[in-house]
Amino acid sequence: MDTISIRAPGVPSSGTKARRSVRARLPAAFALLPTALVVLVVYIGCMLWTVRLSFTSSTLLPKLDWFGLTQYTRLFANDRFVTSAENIVIFGALFISGCLIIGFLLAVFIDQNVRGEGLFRTVFLYPYSMSFVVTGVAWQWFLNPGLGLQKLVRDLGFETFTFDWLVNQKMAIYTIVIAGLWHGSGLTMAIMLAGLRGIDKDLWKAAKIDGIPTWRVYTSVVLPLLRPMVVTATVLLATGVVKLYDLVVAMTLGGPGIATEVPAKFVMDHLFERNNIGLGTAAATIMLITVVIVLAPWVYARYVRPQGRHA
Repeated sequence: MDTISIRAPGVPSSGTKARRSVRARLPAAFALLPTALVVLVVYIGCMLWTVRLSFTSSTLLPKLDWFGLTQYTRLFANDRFVTSAENIVIFGALFISGCLIIGFLLAVFIDQNVRGEGLFRTVFLYPYSMSFVVTGVAWQWFLNPGLGLQKLVRDLGFETFTFDWLVNQKMAIYTIVIAGLWHGSGLTMAIMLAGLRGIDKDLWKAAKIDGIPTWRVYTSVVLPLLRPMVVTATVLLATGVVKLYDLVVAMTLGGPGIATEVPAKFVMDHLFERNNIGLGTAAATIMLITVVIVLAPWVYARYVRPQGRHA
C-alpha cells in the first residue's frame, strides 16, 4: 500500500530551505570573492612563482629554464647564507624565550594591583608601537661606542669602561637580540596579563588555605592555564623572527662584516642589489619551508586534531 506524505500548508520543504540558504549566502560569497582572488593570485601565486624561479638560472631578469638543484647547492655552500642561518637561530631562540620570560614577569608584576597600573602598561607596551626601524636607530645610537652608553659612562669618570658589542663581530648579534627584547616583551606582557586576569580568584584562595608557596602556584597551576596565551605569543614572536630585516638594517646593516646577516636580508640583497634572482628565490624557498615545518605541528594541534576527535 502506497504511503502518501502530507505537508502542512505554509511549511517549506527541505529543498526550498536549501535554496533559500544558498541565496542568503550569495551576497557574502560575492563580497569575499575579491579577497579570495587576492589570496590565490598574490599570495599563493607569488609563492609558487618564487619556488619555480629557484630552479632556474635567473640573474637580473627571470628565466624559465631548468637549472635543477644547482641554486640550492650554491646556497648551502655560501658562507654568508650559513652565517645568516646561524644568526637567525641564535636570535630566534634568545628572542622568543627572553620575550616569554620577561613578558610573563612583567604581567605578574602588573597583576599585583600595583599603583599606576595604567601607566606601567603603557610604558611596557609602548616600544611595540614603534617600528623596527625606529627601534633599530634608537638602539644603534645608544650602543654606539662613540656616542651612547660607553661614552656616557666614560664621561662620568669611568675611563676603562667598555661596551663595544655593536662593533664586535662575536657580540654584534646579541645587540640585535637586546633591541628585539625591548621591542617585543610588551606584546607578550599584554597577552599574558589578559590570561592572568582570566584565572579564577578561587584558585588563589584555595592555594592560600593549603599553604602552597606563591612561586609554586605560578609554576604548577598558573602557567599550565596560560598555555593558549603562551602558544599565541610564541607564534606571533616566531613570525617576527622569520621576517627579521628592518631591525638589522637599521642597527648594523648586517655588519660588522657579515656578523649580523639574516636570511631576509640575504634574500633582499640578492634580489635587488646583486642581481641574482635564482639564488635569492632559493633562499626565500628555504625560509618558506622552515616556516611550514615550524607551524605545521601548531596547525595540526589547533585545527586538525580537534576535528578528528569530534568526527
